[in-house]
Amino acid sequence: MKIGTRSVLFGVHQFLWHPLTVVLAWRKLYGCWPRREELVAIAMHDVGYWGCPNIDGPEGRLHPERGARWTSRVARWFGWDGDWGCVLALFHSREYAKRHGGGQVSTLCWPDKYSVTFEPKWFFLLRANLSGEIAEFKANAVRAGHLPAGVTDSQWFDWYVARVNQQVVIRNLLFIRELRLQNAL
Repeated sequence: MKIGTRSVLFGVHQFLWHPLTVVLAWRKLYGCWPRREELVAIAMHDVGYWGCPNIDGPEGRLHPERGARWTSRVARWFGWDGDWGCVLALFHSREYAKRHGGGQVSTLCWPDKYSVTFEPKWFFLLRANLSGEIAEFKANAVRAGHLPAGVTDSQWFDWYVARVNQQVVIRNLLFIRELRLQNAL
């Protein structure tokens, strides 16, 4: 079974647990619960990992396309606007948005990243180890120079949560600055 499939079934992107933590992160970041089309995008955005041989490699980087197609199908099945959810799912990935959308991410991006802060460390690491994702995550952090070789799973998790929290704080500060600029005009 490929790592992307394991991720969706019982790993970091588990099809029931991950959307729940994304919803909680959405509520925390935006101060409201997601609307129905947003919920469909939250539920479906990472199913595109199914069948992928990697998470952050060439195939894994394209998972938003398949997740967006599933989001659109499910929304339309319910008779809702599938386009809005499709855009949310497609541009939830910063990497995908940078390569295909001029860098503009959807409102799903930050709750997706921030969802890790709603995870008990032991449960996240259990799933990451069962799926094999943790090896890829740590290797990427070491290769990028963020962490030294030989980092433990627990050290990687602590670093990642701190990094996500820092990025969310910066994002919120930039958003507040943008609002103030708009109000000044």
